[in-house]
Amino acid sequence: MMSTRKRSSYATTTRRHTGARLFGWLVLVLFIATAIWIAWVYHQIEFTAHIDNAQRADAIAVFGAAEYRGRPSPVLHARLDKAVALYDRGIAPWVITLGGGSSKDSGLTEGGVGRDYLLANGVPYDRIIAETNSFDTEQQVERLSAIAARRHFRSLVVVSDGTHLFRIALLCQRAGLTVYTSPRAPLGHIDDIDAAERMLHEILSYTALRMNLHVGWLRRWLDGKTDGIAWRQPRITPRPRQPRWARLPHDASSDTRG
Repeated sequence: MMSTRKRSSYATTTRRHTGARLFGWLVLVLFIATAIWIAWVYHQIEFTAHIDNAQRADAIAVFGAAEYRGRPSPVLHARLDKAVALYDRGIAPWVITLGGGSSKDSGLTEGGVGRDYLLANGVPYDRIIAETNSFDTEQQVERLSAIAARRHFRSLVVVSDGTHLFRIALLCQRAGLTVYTSPRAPLGHIDDIDAAERMLHEILSYTALRMNLHVGWLRRWLDGKTDGIAWRQPRITPRPRQPRWARLPHDASSDTRG
């Protein structure tokens, strides 16, 4: 007969093995669920990035990206060019530029630089609203929602990087905004590592948003200023343009501090 000590040892070993198997199955299930989630988010980001849903709306909103001493970075340059093209097509009678600045920007802001660029490219001053106090995507959507409520805008065309738009659409939906996404034009060739980093950033940011994790402060700390809107700009020199007007003060718009 098995002694009491041996039976106790056998039962303990059996429980350990059962617990280990259950833990292994749990890890496997979590791994599969995570893989499915990542694949779904990746597909949604890619699908949104390659579809231009621009249609008649009350305003065009350009999400901010880096500016370099008063000049738009290549990414912001491309976003603004898209907004000018949409405005010239009569898609909307207003253009909203979004984005603030940091202490390193000498008082310049993404929204203010965007406004200057639009003016230099034929968009009338009284058709531009510059928002200059937001520092990440979430804040830009909050400011955009406030501007839309104040101006009674019922629908908006939002312009940004293609991979950025899926997250923007969710934020705008939560803010009660009706938006149509419109990606900027591609900028040359982006290497695989950079493209993977951008996609990973959006997948993690969208996941955090879905889980209601408010980690914007962490992203701003990691990126130095914002949550990736101006993240690693491609080294492409924008087309030189000579401004046809004197630079205006950055607080001239009635909605500058929207």
